[in-house]
Amino acid sequence: MIYTLTTNPSIDMYLKLNKKMESKIVNRSYETTYSSNGKGINLSLVLNHYGVKSKALGFFGGFSGKHMIEDLTQNGIDLIPVIVEDNTRINIFLNDTFNEFKISGEGSYVNKEKQKEMLEIIDNLEDIEYLCISGSLPKGIDVSYYDEILKICNKKNIEFILDISSSKLKDLLSYKPFLIKPNDEEIKDIFGIEIKNEEDIINVLKYLNEQGAKNILLTLGDKGLYFYNGSNIYFANAQKIKLLSSTCAGDSALAAFLSKLLYNNKNLEEALKFASATGANVAESSGIGDLKKVESYVQNIKTRIVM
Repeated sequence: MIYTLTTNPSIDMYLKLNKKMESKIVNRSYETTYSSNGKGINLSLVLNHYGVKSKALGFFGGFSGKHMIEDLTQNGIDLIPVIVEDNTRINIFLNDTFNEFKISGEGSYVNKEKQKEMLEIIDNLEDIEYLCISGSLPKGIDVSYYDEILKICNKKNIEFILDISSSKLKDLLSYKPFLIKPNDEEIKDIFGIEIKNEEDIINVLKYLNEQGAKNILLTLGDKGLYFYNGSNIYFANAQKIKLLSSTCAGDSALAAFLSKLLYNNKNLEEALKFASATGANVAESSGIGDLKKVESYVQNIKTRIVM
């Protein structure tokens, strides 16, 4: 069983304008959509769509947290929530056909008691095989919380997947994660390595593996994605689309990859095609979207062994 952990979930509001955003006037949207999100939540939603059962852990609070719990439960997500006092955050994503604007809301405060409650839940899980830890940490939680979680994983022989933007990722590689999913911006911000060409990609993938990551899925948006398992480096190109919102694309690509690699055909190159196609379809949608174009996009994705 895959479990996902979202410590800082959110309701994402997507606004579309049919003209360029202007200051000091009323800008009216012609379409508004709301979705229950957070990187781990997105993983569970996409895994569920592809027929892979998962359970979602997270901190939820207030009217927005209550709405998320009801919404996700109605959409077939098996939730194990820890309830906090503060409202779950609300994010705003605005596309005016020229630019994409992102405003991230402030997360809930999570006190030590609630943090401990989550750790005890993870420690007592009996059917967990994989734990996907995704997204940012809310107020009140120090980065050392990752260490506490991973110590439990190592004690219980749980394979864990890290999809976090924190600089702490550099230290967490010593716990030997099953897989990490950075993008090029995170590689630069966390490890200080700027990716300019494929040689840089090869070098950074080898470096991350040497530091402890068993597998690395490196996503590069419209430039495709790379995967390294310590033996071979693979590349998959990207489907050309009209970008609406890159939010959720990387999370969805990871979920698609895991759904194939771990539970369905277990064919690595097919998993990479599926991941690339899913990420593209999500990037042209508000939120995750309906994923109806994935199968046709898969036909356009080519893979090659880099080395």
